Parts: sequence; structure tokens; C-alpha cells
Amino acid sequence: MHAITRTVLVTGASSGIGQAVARRLLAEGHHVIGTARDCGSFVKRHPRFGCYALDLAKPETIAPLARQLQQDFPELDTVVFCAGYGQFGSLEQFSYRQIEELMMVNFTAQAMLTRALLPKLKHLPRCNLVYIGSEAALLGRRQGSIYCASKFALRGFTQALRDECGTSCVRVTLINPGMVQTPFFDKLSFRPGEESGQFLQADDVADAVSYVLQAGEHMVVEEINLNPVNKVVRFKGKNGADKNKD
Repeated sequence: MHAITRTVLVTGASSGIGQAVARRLLAEGHHVIGTARDCGSFVKRHPRFGCYALDLAKPETIAPLARQLQQDFPELDTVVFCAGYGQFGSLEQFSYRQIEELMMVNFTAQAMLTRALLPKLKHLPRCNLVYIGSEAALLGRRQGSIYCASKFALRGFTQALRDECGTSCVRVTLINPGMVQTPFFDKLSFRPGEESGQFLQADDVADAVSYVLQAGEHMVVEEINLNPVNKVVRFKGKNGADKNKD
């Protein structure tokens, strides 16, 4: 492991995994640029932290922001793609607009941001692109057709991009967490179990990101799969009570 100070862009840095990653990188001495739909959601300020508004559901804003970031921070050499959301149900329950938006935020916008930043990143002596995927990228399941599709797309994208960037300094990593105890589940009909070992914490994913960034220059960490020891899903009943499924 090698301790090198990086300038890192973290998307979705205002909550959940993105927030945990930003905090970990700041604690390790890195400079962090966080994005969120509303910069007002960043309550505390830090001398090595800057924030920019970015809504991945609005693709027309992505390239201009990428140009601005690379102009303001020419030393930017790392991106951790944490932004995303979940929506589940049978395919017929999705409107065409919902399909489009979920694919846009979870996959297309991330590919577009990568496309906008990549030409300059390739000329740096060292660069990491870290994408937060999901266990849903490994196996499609009922009620998850569109969400799984977005994560499968991200996984295929990172595999191809890694090969494409193989002769450059750019190292591409995909981290696939299972159920993480974050606000991700606040608006969903299910969530992980409450007992220890039935869920991951956002800091577990931040640990994985830290490991990737500290890896030696001679290697690339291609893909990491994380899961709790015991998978327990709690479904919210009609009366608000939870029902467990192992």
C-alpha cells in the first residue's frame, strides 16, 4: 500500500455510501470534490472539500460541469461514482419515463461523465475510476428488471472500459455491495435485517474504496463483491410491520 494524496471527485456525496466515502478520503488527507443535486445538503464544511451541484437526471449539465471541474482542479485524478437510486417492481409497473430516468441516473449519466473527463485523465501519471455497482449486477431477480439492467450495464461498461484503458494510467474498478444500511431503502418496500451481520455499513464500502486507491501502481483491483454474513430482507407490510425473508 502507498499513501498518496489524491484529488477525488465523489458523486452522490451528500448521503449514504457517497458521504461515507467522502468522509473517509478527507480523513486520509485527500482533497475531495463532492457533487449532489443540492449543495445545501452538505451541512459541515472542510478545508479540503468543495461541492458542486449535479443532477444526473439532467444529462445536458454533465459535460459543462466536467469542463469546469477540470479547469478548477487540474490535479483531479480520481472519480468515485456513488450516485444512484433504487426503484423496484414488475416491468408493467414502470412508466416509460421511470425506465428512462432510472437507466439515466444509474448508468447512462455515469458513462457520459466518464466520457467528458477521460481525455484529460488519460494524460495524468496516475488515475482511478471507481464505480459503485451492486450485487444486482451479478444476478437478475424478480421485481428488479430495470434496476438490475442498470447495474448489469454498469458492470459491462467497466469491464470494457478497463480493457480500453489498459495501456494508459487509468485503472477501472467496480465495487458491488449487497444491502447497505443507508437512506437508499427509505422509499422502498424492503430493507435489510436489523441484527449484526445482516447488513453492510456504508463505511464497509468506503474501506473498499480506500483499499483500491492505495493499491500499488503495478496492479489494478478489477472488481470487489461485498455482502453481509447473513442475508436477511425485511418487507414492509400493509400495516407498516416488517416481515423477514432469509
